[in-house]
Amino acid sequence: MPGLVRSHERAQRMNNSSFMQDIKAQIDKAGVMVLADAWLAGAIASKRGCIRKPDDIKGLKVRSAGPTFASMWQAAGASIVSVPSNEVYNALQTGRRRRHRHELRQLCLLPHLRAGEVPHRPGDNALWFMYEPLLMSKTSFSRLNKKQQDVLLQAGKKSQQFFADKAKGLDDEMVKVFKDHNVEVVTLTPQEYDQWLKVAEKSSYAEFAKEVPNGKKLIDESARGEITAC
Repeated sequence: MPGLVRSHERAQRMNNSSFMQDIKAQIDKAGVMVLADAWLAGAIASKRGCIRKPDDIKGLKVRSAGPTFASMWQAAGASIVSVPSNEVYNALQTGRRRRHRHELRQLCLLPHLRAGEVPHRPGDNALWFMYEPLLMSKTSFSRLNKKQQDVLLQAGKKSQQFFADKAKGLDDEMVKVFKDHNVEVVTLTPQEYDQWLKVAEKSSYAEFAKEVPNGKKLIDESARGEITAC
């Protein structure tokens, strides 16, 4: 969901919020347990120039990070295109797409990019965050003895702390790689972030609240999570 998490610090606070308790309740109902919480920040990049405000994306072709993001991009005036990951390079080279959500591994894109919006160290005002938990089947967990279960739970806690400590470094590494290849890197200001959030609230958030059971409740809880979470 665009802008739902915003920063690594907020992601850590969200782990203990009522929002995440409801999310984990749904995971539990599916017969799965969370051994460790983990969050990964993302970014956007454009062949034409910096994408800072909603007006900057008007008329651009966009490969979205999912339907909720697609809704926001379209509400801001962009056209959504479907391009498989292995065709991203050719799409940028031939002009089929002028904007892309970046991942560090996709360094082949660098020759075609001019500017990117990336998480500021450590991810301030980021529109894109991915929840990447370590999961295990509850059935498999129940087959273990108490000692084995305790070892897994302790390993989960250590894994969660390790990823929380290292995730910011991934952002720093991505920024360095882009800058080393003369790609301009910028960070959204709080005001620019708020402009995107207003677009998302009228598009992505509204659709989520309408289509997902308890969707509005989840969105409202996520908004309060920054204050109420430990």
